[in-house]
Amino acid sequence: MEERITELELRFMHQENTIQELNETVCRQELAIERIERELTLLRNQLYAIEPGAGGKIDVDEPPPHY
Repeated sequence: MEERITELELRFMHQENTIQELNETVCRQELAIERIERELTLLRNQLYAIEPGAGGKIDVDEPPPHY
């Protein structure tokens, strides 16, 4: 019985460590995503300042440049 309890305690400690590592990874990823979103917004604003009509819309009536 003592051996089973020790095994369960070891499993629990391993799971706790894994959960903590996953939590830290998720927190780092959240910070990275927030930074990337801010950079994307900044780049989008810079693009609109350079070319105000650049909204990503393509005129379907206009033929591609290679025609």
